[in-house]
Amino acid sequence: AGAMSASAVYVLDLKGKVLICRNYRGDVDMSEVEHFMPILMEKEEEGTLSPILAHGGVRFMWIKHNNLYLVATSKKNACVSLVFSFLYKVVQVFSEYFKELEEESIRDNFVIIYELLDELMDFGYPQTTDSKILQEYITQEGHKLETGAPRPPATVTNAVSWRSEGIKYRKNEVFLDVIESVNLLVGILNFYLTFHFVFVQVSANGNVLRSEIVGSIKMRVFLSGMPELRLGLNDKVLFDNTGRGKSKSVELEDVKFHQCVRLSRFENDRTISFIPPDGEFELMSYRLNTHVKPLIWIESVIEKHSHSRIEYMIKAKSQFKRRSTANNVEIHIPVPNDADSPKFKTTVGSVKWVPENSEIVWSIKSFPGGKEYLMRAHFGLPSVEAEDKEGKPPISVKFEIPYFTTSGIQVRYLKIIEKSGYQALPWVRYITQNGGERRGIF
Repeated sequence: AGAMSASAVYVLDLKGKVLICRNYRGDVDMSEVEHFMPILMEKEEEGTLSPILAHGGVRFMWIKHNNLYLVATSKKNACVSLVFSFLYKVVQVFSEYFKELEEESIRDNFVIIYELLDELMDFGYPQTTDSKILQEYITQEGHKLETGAPRPPATVTNAVSWRSEGIKYRKNEVFLDVIESVNLLVGILNFYLTFHFVFVQVSANGNVLRSEIVGSIKMRVFLSGMPELRLGLNDKVLFDNTGRGKSKSVELEDVKFHQCVRLSRFENDRTISFIPPDGEFELMSYRLNTHVKPLIWIESVIEKHSHSRIEYMIKAKSQFKRRSTANNVEIHIPVPNDADSPKFKTTVGSVKWVPENSEIVWSIKSFPGGKEYLMRAHFGLPSVEAEDKEGKPPISVKFEIPYFTTSGIQVRYLKIIEKSGYQALPWVRYITQNGGERRGIF
C-alpha cells in the first residue's frame, strides 16, 4: 500500500491547545503534539520555519488557517504531498460546511467534525474528500457563523438524533455491564431437552450436544455535553471467523450494535466508537457457539414408592473457579400435582414447596465455585395416578455470577472524550446469569 499517510490529525488554537483530534493509526503517542508549538516558535525565532517539523522520530506536517493550526503526525515515510493536499482539503470541506473555518466554528460543530474526519480519512489514508458526496450522507448543516440570524431548533442542528444537546450532570459517570447467559442442548435417554445452564441427569450418559453463550453490553450514561466514547475489548475477542484458528480466541457471532456506534470505524479497526444516548441503553449484543460445561451441574435421583410417597435426592455442584461465587441461586424442581406432606433436609440454604406451581424451590444465597451441596425432599402421594405421559419439565436453575464471563470477554478500556475536558468515572461490571426459561423437547 505505497507510502504511509498520517497517523493522526489535530486542529489546534493559536496557543497550541488541541481543539479536536482524530487518531487514525495508533502508532504515534497522541501527547507528541505537545512538542509541536515549542518547536514551531523556536524555528520561527531562528528564521528556519518549514512546513515539516520533527521531534524524535515523529514528523509534524502543518498548515495555518485563520486562527487555527491543522497538524498531521507521522512516524513512517509519509507521502508528504498527499498529507498536505489532505489538510487543504479538510479546510475546504470544513469551510463549505461551516461557512467560516475558525476556532468558534470548531467548538460549535464538535460532533459533525468527528463524523467528517471519520469519512475523510481511513486508517491514515485519504478517502471520500468530495464535499458533494459527503453532504449526501452527512447531511447535518453545521452552525454557520452568521451574526443575528435566528437559530434553528435543536433537532435540526443536532447530528445525533438519539442525544439532545445541553445535557448537564454535576457528577459525570458511565456504568457498563457485560451480561452473559448460556443455553445448553443436552441429550438424555434419546430425548433432546433444552435446559439453561443445567440439566437433569437422569442417566450417566447426558452429553452436552450444543452450547451457546448469549451476551450483551448494557450501559447507563450520565455524562454532560456531547461526549465521544471509545470502547476497547480484550485482544482475545474476534468479531468474525478470521481463520487464524487461535484456540484462545473468542469469536463473536450475530453482533448487533446500537445505532450510535460508528460502523465504518468499527469495520476499519474494530474500535467501538460512539456518542451515547443519555441514560440506559444496550450498546451491543452477541452470540457465541462454544463448548461450555454447565456452570451449576445438577444430578437428581427420584424414587417412587408404590405410589404412596416420592423421594428426591438433588446434588448441586458449581463447576466454575473457586474465586467466583454464584449469588441468589434458585433450583426449581418439579413435583407431582397431588404431592403433599413435604419434608426437606439440606446441607445449605432453604427449601420451600410452591404447590401452585407444582414445584419445590431450593434457594442458596451464596454458592462459591468448586462446591457441592445436597438436598433431600420427601412427599406423600395420596392418589394412585397413571404415569404422566407428557413428562415433567426439567429442573431449572436461576443465578448470577458477578465479575465473571463465560466467554472470557473483557473491557480493556473505556475512553471518554468531551470538548470541555471534564473527568468522568467509568464503572465496569461482569455478570453471568442463567439462560432464559425457554424449554422444550426436540
